[in-house]
Amino acid sequence: MRVGEFLEMTAERPAPAAPPGPPGPGAGPEPPPHQPPLHQALLASVPAPVLRASRDRLLGPLQEYDDRHNAQLIGTLRSFLDCDGSWAACASLMYVHVNTVRYRISRVEALTGRDLSALADRVDFFLALRSG
Repeated sequence: MRVGEFLEMTAERPAPAAPPGPPGPGAGPEPPPHQPPLHQALLASVPAPVLRASRDRLLGPLQEYDDRHNAQLIGTLRSFLDCDGSWAACASLMYVHVNTVRYRISRVEALTGRDLSALADRVDFFLALRSG
C-alpha cells in the first residue's frame, strides 16, 4: 500500500468519538420544575373546616393565654420552629434572653400537653401555624 492510499483511507474514516467528560453548560437532564414544599401540598388537600378545627384545638389554648396575659407564646413558638428549635437563635431573633424563650416554650408545652423536643409534636405545631 502506498502512502497516498493510506492517507486517503484514513481521511474517509470518521473521527473517533471524544471520551465522555463532565457535562457542559446546559447539558444533562433538565432540573425538575419548581414545586411547592410538600407541607403546602398536604395542607391544600385537607378540607378547610378540618384544618381550622385542628389548628384551633392545638393553638386555641395558646391564643387564649396570649390574649389574657400578652405572653407572646404563639410568636415565640413560630420563631422557635423557624430557628429549628435553637434556643439561642430564637432568643437572638426575638431580642430576648434565652431563659425567656425557655420559659415561654415550657408554657406552650404545659398548656398543650405537647413536647417540643419530640419531632411529631413539632410537626403538628408547624402545620397548625401554617394552616391559617
